[in-house]
This record gives sequence, structure tokens and C-alpha cells, in this order.
Amino acid sequence: MEEKKQELTQEQKQAVDTQVKELMRGVVEIAPEYAFREKIEKSVVTGVPLKIKLGMDPSAPDVHIGHTVVLHKLRQFQEFGHEIQLLIGDFTGRIGDPTGKSETRKALTDEQVAENAKTYVDQYSKVLDMDKVTLMYNSEWLKPLNFEDIIKLASNLTVARLLERDDFEKRYKSQQPISIHEFFYPLMQGYDSVAMKSDIEVGGTDQKFNLLMGRQLQDAYGQDKQVAMTLPLIEGLDGVRKMSKSLNNYIGIDEAPNEIFGKSMSIPDELMAKYFRLATDIPLEEVDILEKGLADGSIHPRDAKMNLGSKLVEMYHGQEAAKEARAYFETVFQKKSLPDDLPVVKWEKETQISAIDLLVELKMLPSKGEARRMIQNGGVKVNEEKVTDIKAEITIEEGLILQVGKRKFVQLTL
Repeated sequence: MEEKKQELTQEQKQAVDTQVKELMRGVVEIAPEYAFREKIEKSVVTGVPLKIKLGMDPSAPDVHIGHTVVLHKLRQFQEFGHEIQLLIGDFTGRIGDPTGKSETRKALTDEQVAENAKTYVDQYSKVLDMDKVTLMYNSEWLKPLNFEDIIKLASNLTVARLLERDDFEKRYKSQQPISIHEFFYPLMQGYDSVAMKSDIEVGGTDQKFNLLMGRQLQDAYGQDKQVAMTLPLIEGLDGVRKMSKSLNNYIGIDEAPNEIFGKSMSIPDELMAKYFRLATDIPLEEVDILEKGLADGSIHPRDAKMNLGSKLVEMYHGQEAAKEARAYFETVFQKKSLPDDLPVVKWEKETQISAIDLLVELKMLPSKGEARRMIQNGGVKVNEEKVTDIKAEITIEEGLILQVGKRKFVQLTL
């Protein structure tokens, strides 16, 4: 018999309206929207917090600005008293996500998974109150499954349904190979929601298929179906592909303040409003004014980027660091002078050395190959003079200043 729906008091209705309005800000899609409101209503009436799931395969050790779009949404849920279920995909992370792009996702070793998971947790604390997060690892329930369990799990889905997933569909039509084990990735992600009994799962728009898979499998296992909430993806510094550490078009939240600020200045002009809207906590009304100003020319993109860089540094390193990073940028790049706080290294080796060897010795670049490429690309200066010859020999002298790229400086002392 269908459960009779309880009538909400005016106070409860107002609380529901407030949550729904705030939590839907910046969201691309909620599937289904009516169920989202129903879950909020039930939570308000019963006082039982909702379980909000975020699944993250620890495929890279640095959380970047792109990840924080979802993390800020989780923070909103936290502020309304809901429980955040942070899932570290230590089991699924071992097999890789079937994206069809080997450069973006690779299978990981146990050691890589453990190290990356720890880094994610450390960095999530910059946005979330980790004391109020339930941390879970999907190896707890996926590893014990026997073959009979897996067959039962697989019986809940057809091949036709799996081929609806965008990357599978494209690869199938172009006759690219799809391994059987790849089909199990969305199944495992869906089963995570069964094991966790999640009420709402959040993710980027590229995760919609997997989020809906959780809903489908919960129904098959006799549970209340979760709601899928998708949020926008942020393009990286190249302005084309989504932000990704493996594509090297990212701003890491754990990077040094000067690095965050400097990278912010290279964001394409047309993405400025999107970054402000999705990656900061600046009120939407102010973002609307900014967007209008950029469109009519009353706000210069450079000024907007300076403000964005300051805001991002402030969010992850504090106000003082934001002021210093802005001053550093203005000094080094706008005034074309050297920073006041050059790192000083005592040099106790030979006084004549190749430019390539010097860059590697000072750990300004990780390898001779990288040093050679940087010189060839015009990215190395000695005493503010560009080095163009990969065979150049450097005479070490007191106070020599070496610069790599726009943000790395070292001054030598003997």
C-alpha cells in the first residue's frame, strides 16, 4: 500500500524551498527533479540527513579547480546538514575508466592508488569539512564478490543499454575494440551506490551515464533510487578540453600561490565568467555584473583575471598569500623586473658548466631532455638574457640569476 505523504508545515516548506533553490544553483541537470524535492522534503520532515555520494577514482594525485565545482556543491549539502559519502575508487582505479583515450586514464598499481587516495583526502579538506565526511573505499564490497555475484550483477543490464554510453557508442560505430571488462566499470560504479545506499550522487556531465547506472541498480536490488545531479565541466587553460592534470591544462589547488595566480592569467578571456561562476564563491549577482562588463568592454579581461587569480589564491592559501602573489605578478610581469624574494642557492661545484646540466643540478627542470626543450623554446634566461644555444656554457659568478619560464627563479651565491 502506498505510503501517505505527510503535509509539511509552513516552516518546513520554507526550509525545503531554501534547500532546493540553493542546491540547484549551477546544476546542469537533476534526474529526476521531482524525486530530488521529495528527498529533501523527507529529510526536513524526519530530520534524517541525506547521503550524498561523490565517486572519485584516484587517477591523479592533485586536485584541481575543475574538481572543486563538484566539491563546492558538496560543501553546500554539508551546510544543510547532509552526510557526504566520499568514495575513493581504490578497486575501480586499478582497472581504469574506459574512455578510449589512453593518455587520460590508465590502470593503476596498488601503491599508486594508495598514494593518490591519501592526496585526494588531504586536498579535499581545503573545501570540505572532512570531520563530517564518511570516507569509503569500494574495494570493501567489490573485492569480496564471487563469480556468481558478478553474473547476477551483470544480468541487470543489457549490452544495448551499455552501448548508449557515449564513448562505447563512438568506439562501436568506428569499429574500435571494446574489451568485456570495460563494460564492468559502469556496473561497478552503479553497484557502489547499492553498497552505500546513496540518496543523491553528484558528478560532472560526463558522468551522467554512470550516475544513472547507480539509480538503475538500486532499483534492481530493491532500494530507493538515488537522484543523479550533474554539474558543468570547466575547460582547462587551453580553452578546449576539460581541465585535467594528465593534459597539463590545470590549476591545482595545492600549487604554490604564485603558480595559481600566474596560471589564472593565462585563462582564455571567453572563459572568465565561467570560472568566476563555477570555481569561486563570489555571489552570482556580482558574476552577472562582471560578465556584462566583459561583454561591453567596461571591464578589461586582464583586470578580471587579476581578480580571479587573487580570489583563487585566497580560497586555498589565505588573504595574505593572495596579496603577495598579486604583487609578485605585477613586479615580475607587468613591471618587467625581478622579484624581491629570489630563492638563493649556494653553489659549491665547478664554475664552468653547461646550461643544460645547470638547470638539472638546480632541479629547475627534471631532466636534460626537458632542459634542452626549454632552451630551444626560448624559456631560459641567465641574468635576464635569453639562452638560445643548447650547447651554451655558463660561467658561475656571485649573484648569477637563472630564470626558467615565467615563474621560476634562482640566484646563485658562491
